[in-house]
Amino acid sequence: MPGAVPATRRKPLLPGGLLPFLLLLALAIALPLTGNEYWALIATRAAIYWVLVAGLNLIVGFAGQLAIGYVALLTLGAYTTSVLAAGNVLPEMPPFLALACAAAVGAVAGLVVGLPALRLRTFYFAMTTLGFATIVTQVALAWQEVTGGGIGISGPYFPAPFDNAWGFYYLCLGFAVIATLLAGNVGRSRFGRALIAIRDAEVAAEAAGISKPALLACVFLFAGAMAAVAGGLFAGLQTYITPEAFTFELSLLFFIAVLIGGRGSVLGPLLGTVLLTLLPEIAAPLAAWSTLLYAVMLLAIVLAVPGGIAALIDMGRRRRLPADRAILPRPAALGALLGQRPAAPPLRLRGIALHFGGLRAIDGLDLVLRPGEVHGLIGPNGSGKTTTLNVISGYYQPQQGSLALGEAPLAMGRPESRAGQGIARTFQTPRIIGEATVLQNVMIGGTVAGHATFAEAMLWLPRQAADEARLEADARLALQAVGLEALAGFRADRLQHSELRFVEIARALMLRPAYLLLDEPAAGLSAEEIRRLGQLIREISAHGTGVLLVEHHADLIFDICGHVTVLNLGRVLAEGRPAEVRAHKEVISAYLGA
Repeated sequence: MPGAVPATRRKPLLPGGLLPFLLLLALAIALPLTGNEYWALIATRAAIYWVLVAGLNLIVGFAGQLAIGYVALLTLGAYTTSVLAAGNVLPEMPPFLALACAAAVGAVAGLVVGLPALRLRTFYFAMTTLGFATIVTQVALAWQEVTGGGIGISGPYFPAPFDNAWGFYYLCLGFAVIATLLAGNVGRSRFGRALIAIRDAEVAAEAAGISKPALLACVFLFAGAMAAVAGGLFAGLQTYITPEAFTFELSLLFFIAVLIGGRGSVLGPLLGTVLLTLLPEIAAPLAAWSTLLYAVMLLAIVLAVPGGIAALIDMGRRRRLPADRAILPRPAALGALLGQRPAAPPLRLRGIALHFGGLRAIDGLDLVLRPGEVHGLIGPNGSGKTTTLNVISGYYQPQQGSLALGEAPLAMGRPESRAGQGIARTFQTPRIIGEATVLQNVMIGGTVAGHATFAEAMLWLPRQAADEARLEADARLALQAVGLEALAGFRADRLQHSELRFVEIARALMLRPAYLLLDEPAAGLSAEEIRRLGQLIREISAHGTGVLLVEHHADLIFDICGHVTVLNLGRVLAEGRPAEVRAHKEVISAYLGA
């Protein structure tokens, strides 16, 4: 059965393997053997901080969003839990019910705080999170009859057996374990890979059908809920809270814990959180210099180990690559991957015109792509070839003309919609996630084929497990088809340029595309690799996929294409069978030369 995976193959329970987490958990469980309640306080604080950082890590470490002011959601969770437990607004609630209500409030607030990330980038989004932190603090100060203003309010009192130092420590440790499992499940799912794709290769993520708004909305809801739960536990630890307890230094600790932990990792930020919580205790005389210590540590990590703690403990990145490897496509795997499907209707461009200011990049272009045909698109530099691919892919919205798949119009300017319509593509410069493995890069191409929801991924329910098994099996088939299955477990940034070209093709094949758009796939390849690429493209088209090939290697175009279109200054100069186009006088003059 296509896509089946051996029953013996098992996914690790957490990114980075389960053993390090079990060792940390064993140490945490054994901590009461010290009999020192002061260390219970420090360890409880670390567990609470990690509950927040586990969610924040998906935003900062995985998605690459600069959310610096997440202390705001800690503050919101602390006050919501305390106010509800005290009965200042509604009838007095049990502390665990108040904590659940705080999680719901935090989820909504997390979404509100995160919405600007859909339009704002980097520094500007960071400023909005800091602004929200200021707003929450000012509301807590001003709403005196509810929050106590500057005087503060008592934190929730948790019942036995959580009413002593070690009991409360185990409660917070339990929440930390749950947060680790939930965040780890998301991180190793298609949603986690999609977040990393948005961070490092957003254009490629859109081509794979990943919707950034929908995905980030789920993550902001989760991170907001985790931060609010952490706030409620923090209020219980403090027993009495005032706005001064939620400092900018605390927000900085959360953010730096992710950065020094390493991007795309769960174990690294967990270790970073523990380290930063312990640091002020170890260097107690320097407590007043804590912000400086954090900054120095961050600078040292960035300069010495840019990948953070995760890079230091990642043994896989030190594995030796095969020295005599070669790209040897195995087209037989295409049958199992692509399977049997009805022929797609033609893809038609009619009268497409696109200009940037006074420059006409495309001027009245008509083009028809048919299933099972390799269609070559050639022309001098600046003739509009890649621009045409971008119009078909939805990245550019033309001023005139129409684009349709059969009789169904294709929405302009919506690249994330193309994957669901069977249109896949590669790029002029490979858009690869260097920190992910080759297999993970290819699995990103099948994101839209998953059926499990974000909640199912968090809990790793059966449908989520089935999705992962199927995606991994398909990705291995795609890598077999392009001849790179031996490199599946290696980081993509260690591969050669030619290998990355074929990785992109494998990723595109994960969509089982009706149409495959290839943008100069032979660039940088050797003569033998170009020959193998040509054979692979022929086999892909033989399975019913229409291929639009943009390429400067004229011999490859005329060797494998059934139809060729020549562009010049955004207009069709010639089109027809390869032999006809090759003999066309204007094509020879404008492009091929003597």
